[in-house]
Amino acid sequence: MTRYLVERTFGDGLAIPTDDDGAKACRNVVDGNATHGVTWVHSYVNPNRTATYCIYDGPSPEAIRMAAQTTGLPVDRITEVSVLDPYFYH
Repeated sequence: MTRYLVERTFGDGLAIPTDDDGAKACRNVVDGNATHGVTWVHSYVNPNRTATYCIYDGPSPEAIRMAAQTTGLPVDRITEVSVLDPYFYH
């Protein structure tokens, strides 16, 4: 499975409550992604919550775009990535 960085912009800010409604919203994204063979690994959110940088595994950028359409999430850019960490050379 290929790994991708998915950049998203939320003009009004991303609002996911830290309660059962927030958990349900996240489950809906996971379930919607699964219908396209896409897995949400994790996300980074900027301080004002207007942009996210999400790590996804999936078969193709097209599958990630289709999953985003299913879940109602925006997509600004999709970049194929691989892991590089400082411990690789030790």
